[in-house]
Amino acid sequence: MALPFAVTAPAVLAGVAWLNAKTQFSYDLKLIRALVNAHVQIVRGERRDRVNAFYWLEQHATNKSTANHAFLVYQGRTWTYKEAYDIVLKYGTWLKTKHGVVPREVVAMDFMNSPVFVFLWLGIWSIGATPAFINYNLTGDPLLHSVRTSTARLLLVDQEVKPRFTKEVIDMLETAKARDGEGPVQIVFFDATLEEQIMDTEGLREPNSSRSAMRLDMAVLIFTSGTTGLPKPATVSWQKIGLLTGFMPPWFNLKKDDRYYTCMPLYHSSAALLGLCTAMVNGSTLVLGHRFSTATFWNEVRQHNATVIQYVGETCRYLLAAKPQYDPVTGENLDRVNKVTKAFGNGLRPDVWDRFKERFGIDTIGEFYGSTEGVSATWNLSSNKFSSGAIGRNGSLSSVIVKRQVAIVEVDWTTELPLRDPLNHNFCRQVKTGDSGELLFKVDPANIHSNFQGYFNNPSATESKIFRDVFVKGDAYCRSGDVVRWDGEGRWWFCDRIGDTFRWKSENVSTAEVSAVLGTHPRVHEANVYGVEVPNHDGRAGCAAVLFDTEDVSEALLDSVAVHARSSLPKYAVPPFLRIVKGYHTTGTNKQMKALLRAEGIAPEKTGGDEVYWLKGGKYERFGNREWEELSQGRVVL
Repeated sequence: MALPFAVTAPAVLAGVAWLNAKTQFSYDLKLIRALVNAHVQIVRGERRDRVNAFYWLEQHATNKSTANHAFLVYQGRTWTYKEAYDIVLKYGTWLKTKHGVVPREVVAMDFMNSPVFVFLWLGIWSIGATPAFINYNLTGDPLLHSVRTSTARLLLVDQEVKPRFTKEVIDMLETAKARDGEGPVQIVFFDATLEEQIMDTEGLREPNSSRSAMRLDMAVLIFTSGTTGLPKPATVSWQKIGLLTGFMPPWFNLKKDDRYYTCMPLYHSSAALLGLCTAMVNGSTLVLGHRFSTATFWNEVRQHNATVIQYVGETCRYLLAAKPQYDPVTGENLDRVNKVTKAFGNGLRPDVWDRFKERFGIDTIGEFYGSTEGVSATWNLSSNKFSSGAIGRNGSLSSVIVKRQVAIVEVDWTTELPLRDPLNHNFCRQVKTGDSGELLFKVDPANIHSNFQGYFNNPSATESKIFRDVFVKGDAYCRSGDVVRWDGEGRWWFCDRIGDTFRWKSENVSTAEVSAVLGTHPRVHEANVYGVEVPNHDGRAGCAAVLFDTEDVSEALLDSVAVHARSSLPKYAVPPFLRIVKGYHTTGTNKQMKALLRAEGIAPEKTGGDEVYWLKGGKYERFGNREWEELSQGRVVL
């Protein structure tokens, strides 16, 4: 006997809902649609010879329906797409007529976040040239190295950054040998007078032929952070920009009336490509902050009615650690007084994720994992706790596609390379689902450049990222350098950088996982974990540089940290040492720096004014010269 529809319909709907949750079909559909849109955008742009992103600015500026829509907002001032377009043409004309910049020439820029940065950058694109973004935090040799490796003969410098250009740096750049014998670098320092001169220039649009380019041509040079050496210029192609800007809006549901706030530095790919370029291509509004500050972040967000915010690294941790702001008149807690519904970025730790959403009323987190020079990325759009803390997420359908493009392989921790199996023709071994290993991205062995453009004028560094004969003779993969795991429910989890993971007590210790556990202690603002060499001991011992929410580091507080660590971590992963720091050790993009701390180790004469403690009898006790001598002479075994 047939059952009435009123009875069967709820059961059918419940079954469909269960199946959708199990397979994540609707999530996959959104992901795949975004990927298709990205590839269509690239193909269409190349067919029309419009891969240069300048054309998106021009399209919005010359369309009556979007010309007067806000493009850029900065410190209370707004520029529409039409206004920005007119200014960009002035900057382009000035670069061509005043400095003789020609198509495909590299022009270096060393600027803080500002409208001038944006206008200069797009002005360079408007005449078919290529910008190279210099990290404004650099000084001395790293600064010289970055300018030289960009090959630029023209360097444009923000007045605010000028103090970093010492006489020694300027003299080196102005010598005939500055560019490998090709002549000096011309340095132009910007000030209000120069900006007025540019604004008085008649902006002329260059012919389309000046901007002619193919998808794999270099669009911009963006430098690595240089935490393990000097910065390297990564080649960012038009293809990468097209794929990112074509993918982001449909996947993240970014609308034209969204106001997208970022105060992350524009010299970095997150703010430049996934911030400004994404907003510009989509026709949205970019709200630009000068630089990150916990004191100004939410004030700017509220002032400019931002609906989306961008974060990088430990940004959300610092915002969470800041004290609440209150309305000076009403006394109202302003944490949730904002129009933000979505946050986007990379590096949001699991121990911060849900607390950040709850405190500031954020509905959705869009987390991604990738690198400026990388081949691909993982994406996690999360509106519930199912994928909180994950760097990526795939359902049953998209997982089939992903498995053809990536692999997670076992690591040889002695060489810090993918492990070769001598019993299987020296090929690598994939890990089991849920186990951790290095993430590799498949590339075309016959044409590596089609997937991986690598580093500018540095073929050896580019080749060092490629691993060959991985599973079969002749194949090729690009190394990520990161250990990740992909669980049975399609969630991707970051474990550690391979260079950061260390061996202790014959076990591998993940600095990221230990940091995440310590970060859940209610009094810990940040824990930066790394391995240090200890006299008369094999491997490296864990040390946590801890920033507490108080300067009064009492015995009771240290005891609570010891109890927390010992109850939450395997015995071998509990840090034998704590270094109490007074500030953050981060890059300009709020990512933790470990190299200097690791080099300083635990020797009292190298740790400056920081107090160091060591774990004895289950408690953290003061570690000084006497204790160091005991270790050095082998009288103590950890």
